[in-house]
Amino acid sequence: MSRRTALGAFGIGATAITGYRLLGDSGSAAHTGNTLVAQENRAAGSREWSVGRGGTKGVMDELVQIQGYASKTSVGRGESIDFHLSSHLAQECTVAIYRIGHYSGSGARHLVTSDRIPVQPRDKPAAVAGTGLIACDWPVTWTLDVPEAWVSGLFLAVFTSADGYRSHTPFVVRDTARRSDILMVVPFTTYQAYNFWPFDGYVGKNLYRGHADGKWGGIDDRAFKVSFDRPYPRSGLPRWFDLDTSAAWWAESAGYDITYASSLDLHEGRIDPSNYRVMMFSGHDEYWSRNMRECAERAVAAGTHLAFLASNNVYFHIRVEGSADGRPGRTVTCYKETPDPEPDATGPTVRWRQLGTKHLKAEQGLLGVQYNGIVDKPVPLVVRRSDHWFWSGTGLRDGDEIPDLVAVEADGFDPSMPRPADTEQTLLSASPYIDRMGNGRTVQNTSLCENVRGTLVFAAGTFHWPLALGDPQHLDPRVQRATRNLLNRMLDRRGT
Repeated sequence: MSRRTALGAFGIGATAITGYRLLGDSGSAAHTGNTLVAQENRAAGSREWSVGRGGTKGVMDELVQIQGYASKTSVGRGESIDFHLSSHLAQECTVAIYRIGHYSGSGARHLVTSDRIPVQPRDKPAAVAGTGLIACDWPVTWTLDVPEAWVSGLFLAVFTSADGYRSHTPFVVRDTARRSDILMVVPFTTYQAYNFWPFDGYVGKNLYRGHADGKWGGIDDRAFKVSFDRPYPRSGLPRWFDLDTSAAWWAESAGYDITYASSLDLHEGRIDPSNYRVMMFSGHDEYWSRNMRECAERAVAAGTHLAFLASNNVYFHIRVEGSADGRPGRTVTCYKETPDPEPDATGPTVRWRQLGTKHLKAEQGLLGVQYNGIVDKPVPLVVRRSDHWFWSGTGLRDGDEIPDLVAVEADGFDPSMPRPADTEQTLLSASPYIDRMGNGRTVQNTSLCENVRGTLVFAAGTFHWPLALGDPQHLDPRVQRATRNLLNRMLDRRGT
């Protein structure tokens, strides 16, 4: 089996917002107070966005009862964003816009719903020979003019058809003109890498695999290019979206001063890292262009701390290319093991650790740890350095275990790989697990690096860390407290 056969498969990866509570002391008055986010979250919330509410039904990619995509991964306040929809029959639909947040446990806030608008059936494109690219050219169905008053955040467009079907697509509203304590970066390039639309048994492909003759194919059937000009499968919630929503729920429940960006914003140069004390990478952020990495490196140089809340980050080097009609930032290209036929000045699209000589571009050189395996089944995170300020107030001691916190994929420290320069590193866990890919017993590490200027880089090293912050099925007050310790320390002390 190819690497991460199961992980590259279609998956919704989003927990329904059904009301939840957050355990533990989530914030600190010194950094959370009466922020813009805290004020926003006092508004009335809503759970009406999900499939099933109001008698709505889920869709299938084979039929495309109602599906759509956005013209951008992020939009500024006062700008516009287009939505491109298709339906299995000519009918009317509505587009409702929700902002993800805490909102007293509701998890989202309804902001606006369109008038009833006509939708027509549109063709599903075939994959482009040679690259496997699947890109729709559906016309604009509805345009949202984002009010200046909206607060930056992670948003959902909810598509509901007259015959009762429903799906979604996510986007970010950014506010790069405003300095904030924390910038949360949502990993849209990785969302697209995993996007298997249309998951119909024949056409769909992502950067892991494709379909062949009505069944799952392997890596030989995968795409080398994937397009943002297509829906996400079925419900429209990207794979691993729950990591980002969980982190957002927790951070907003605490009232941190936070704004949002997509990974494409880093690539396209819209982010000045010096405007933030912390850049927080909330989920699975695997696919990085050189521009994205250089933005993170500039952040560290500027004294802006980095917090990676999941694992297997900065793993594949990608190119971000335009669409066939010239719109920038609409295609993610990654050839992986297959020779890249058109490398540019940034190098071929391989693993970062394969770029340059002597693994000089390995992700560990930025993060302090790097991907080291797929976790066969969830195992406890085993605590180290419990005397460190990171674990303060958790009640944990060396050797204590946090159940099932290490899951899906894990990071660890590799002494044969580069490590961040001029840095003191603390490994805060050492958690043995069995690697599903046959590498036997492996060890996960949660890492914290502090350079000589006092700038911190944190890597949780497991997928379940952000879920333990805000997901109702995984909440752990010790993880919440440790993460609060981390963010408050970062906000207290900007690197010089």
